[in-house]
Amino acid sequence: MNFAHSNPNSKIWLFWSNEVICNVLDSDQQQVTCELIHEECSEKFIITFVYAKCKDYLRRPLWDSMLQWANTDYPWCTIGDFNVISSTKEKIGGRDYNISKSLEFISIIEACGLVDMGYSGQNYTWCNHRKNGDRIWKRLDRGMVNDNWLDMMPQSSITHLPSVGSDHSPLLMEMNNNQSTVIKYFKFLNYWTENDNFLSTVEKCWKRHVNGEPMWILHTKLRRLTKTLRDWSKKEYGDVFEK
Repeated sequence: MNFAHSNPNSKIWLFWSNEVICNVLDSDQQQVTCELIHEECSEKFIITFVYAKCKDYLRRPLWDSMLQWANTDYPWCTIGDFNVISSTKEKIGGRDYNISKSLEFISIIEACGLVDMGYSGQNYTWCNHRKNGDRIWKRLDRGMVNDNWLDMMPQSSITHLPSVGSDHSPLLMEMNNNQSTVIKYFKFLNYWTENDNFLSTVEKCWKRHVNGEPMWILHTKLRRLTKTLRDWSKKEYGDVFEK
């Protein structure tokens, strides 16, 4: 790595190579926001790297920082340890979770127009590693993106890697910019429904499992179905859109 940056309390460290142009736009106790350009992608995008405080009231400056980017025209991703869960399903073990502790976080996600990217791998990213019946798991780490990010990099994904020497699991985000210079709109052809294999093709595709929040699940399933129907149509009828 050729370059590095740390936030004021040195809790967040960024490293990048010559292939990336990184301009730090904002940096404080809980986040670092950067404008990034990769040599393989001419588009600018923004990433906010997060390491949130443990106490609810101490996280409020972070929510204010995130709100600054709510109306950005750039693709925006915020990723890291938010130290709070968004659903009771994101915790097992210990006392029952009071979801009211998450209301500010949920409100900020909605106010910023963010969509949880979902994940592959284990369900939880943090564990207290206590023995017997005191062990607790939570999903404290996540990646979220705005609509502009989904438009530019719809194939982006998050993987929860195994934890090594830490109570947190690392997040691996893969960013694939498959956007072509010519936008291809999906066209549904009515005569597809007359094909005996149509419904089974749709059903098989739709039943494939997707992790994440409801909107991310719907987005991913629709994206998969679009590609599946295009490939299926080409196999059944040839490339009708080029005829």
